[in-house]
Amino acid sequence: MSNESKEIRVFHPSENTVKQATVSGMAAYDALYAEAEKDYEGFWAKLARELLVWHKPFTQTLDESKAPFYRWFADGELNVSYNCLDRHLSKNGDKTAIIFEADDGSSTAVSYRSLYHQVCKFANGLKSLGLNNGDRVVIYMPMGVEAVVAMQACARLGLIHSVVFGGFSAKSLVERVHDAAARVIVTCDGQFRGGKQMPLKTAVDEALQDPLCNSVEKIVVFKRTGGEVTWDAKREIWWDEFIANQADTCDPVWVSAEHPLFLLYTSGSTGKPKGVQHSSGGYLLHAMNTMRWTFDIKDNDVFWCTADVGWITGHSYVAYGPLAMGATQVVFEGIPTYPDASRFWKVIEKHKVTIFYTAPTAIRSLIKLGGDMPRQHDLSSLRILGSVGEPINPDAWMWYYNEVGGGRCPIVDTFWQTETGGHAITPLPGVTPLVPGSCTLPFPGMKITVVDESGVEVEWGTGGFLVIKKPWPSMIRNIWNDPERYKQSYFPEDLGGKLYLAGDGAIRDKETGYFTIMGRIDDVLNVSGHRMGTMEIESALVANPLVAEAAVVGKPHDIKGEAIVAYVVLKGERPEGDEAKKIVAQLRDWVGKEIGPIAKPDDIRFGDNLPKTRSGKIMRRLLRSLAKGEEITADVSTLENPGILDQLKQTVA
Repeated sequence: MSNESKEIRVFHPSENTVKQATVSGMAAYDALYAEAEKDYEGFWAKLARELLVWHKPFTQTLDESKAPFYRWFADGELNVSYNCLDRHLSKNGDKTAIIFEADDGSSTAVSYRSLYHQVCKFANGLKSLGLNNGDRVVIYMPMGVEAVVAMQACARLGLIHSVVFGGFSAKSLVERVHDAAARVIVTCDGQFRGGKQMPLKTAVDEALQDPLCNSVEKIVVFKRTGGEVTWDAKREIWWDEFIANQADTCDPVWVSAEHPLFLLYTSGSTGKPKGVQHSSGGYLLHAMNTMRWTFDIKDNDVFWCTADVGWITGHSYVAYGPLAMGATQVVFEGIPTYPDASRFWKVIEKHKVTIFYTAPTAIRSLIKLGGDMPRQHDLSSLRILGSVGEPINPDAWMWYYNEVGGGRCPIVDTFWQTETGGHAITPLPGVTPLVPGSCTLPFPGMKITVVDESGVEVEWGTGGFLVIKKPWPSMIRNIWNDPERYKQSYFPEDLGGKLYLAGDGAIRDKETGYFTIMGRIDDVLNVSGHRMGTMEIESALVANPLVAEAAVVGKPHDIKGEAIVAYVVLKGERPEGDEAKKIVAQLRDWVGKEIGPIAKPDDIRFGDNLPKTRSGKIMRRLLRSLAKGEEITADVSTLENPGILDQLKQTVA
């Protein structure tokens, strides 16, 4: 396969794809790009008037007076839930909005009208708690219709939701509840994953024992598994009881386009997660327009994004974008390998999915577990494939294209971030010749380039820092409660304070200008498409009573993209043999409890100390080389303890 991917480099859109695409042909892309170049604000204002339903039209498009705290359409008023639900009721109320595919293989269809009534009843329940416009609600739920209902209900009332991934630990929940000062938590008794029943509310119970969660007044619990739970009748209520006597209509609360829609916490290069704050109008605009142009969404499409709503992809391309565009979508509770590695292909065949959007991690694991399985299923309904979360390597791209798409479906390899709100660089299916491993060209209206450490644009073919040159409507508005961190993280003075720093290295092809993402430039790992801060994992390790010091780096991994490697100095003697294995297991479990299973180190190595310069700085570049099994050829003359390197090469078998 690797030879094939080297020989066949460019894949042009088929004539049929070009004909039916919303943006049809490279000339149409160039025209959009030129339109944005000529009148940037006018370009976005036109889209905002075309796609969004406004209660009060905006008169000012972009306010740069407090840059980098940009504001878009700020004097306009709208409601995100209205734009996702009410607007469809008169013509498409009976159209299927969500096909819920449960872990056990059962499926349920929910119409737009039914979803609207569910959202209204839950919103009325929230209203009965005395919540006010702008209050925060934490949602800690597995994938399912109810998670979407809870998010939409918050949006309907102007409440700010913060969804916490159901795989995160009680400690992670505490951090997010505390930072957001959430008044309500919405959760489940448990969840089903891979045929197993797993508790969920127990993590909420544990989190609420922490005094940092003293803002929480009420917990609403959906009964998903029927498992046993502890109960506090004074502040906990079952979902069914919560909505039982509520009206099934609820007037939307009209808010400014700049009203915060949600907070989503993402790992940074320091220990404390960042509460990324997104607006209502600008965010929804880009979610809709990327559904329209990147996915070429049509009325008869069945769209399936496999991401969990605990991540930004599940916000933009499950909870908001597809619904605002009136699409039918699959919401999937399970995992791709249960009951076997054909699950994805069975779901596509069963529901006649036309647009499939998943992560390279899933693709690589399915290649390994059953590379020939797609051919055993009828995937002829597919017309567009998508990739998200991390760069997709060319071999996986070729397998996806040939085995899943039958060599006829364009792959939209999308680059974007929690902070961008939607696609930043991506092919468009009716436009872009595809090159495996490249996310190709900026989404129309996005001004993106590569610069050096001084903020000066570099020549094509030269690597550097990926930056966005102009503000865009769906951009992060702030870090919740930390505006200084927002400025330092995303608009650093080193680059002049006006360029948005994506945090990734990139290079543009000399001839085509296509972008290739080279990886993170800060201490953030991309594990299975999820960003994990090395400092966060290090802090968790050092919190263990056995550990004196820890350093965490990443190394390439065939399935996950990056594996987590931890170098640990214990307070006692360096362990060996069975004792080392025992402590490795303890520390992995500890990190899983502190952060979540996804953060468990794949490789833990013990040393008497860590490689440091004489000034005390850990030489992480050496640790990265050791993790990859590379010979150390770099200058180590500044190391205080060069003998430690041989020790840290040793893995615990």
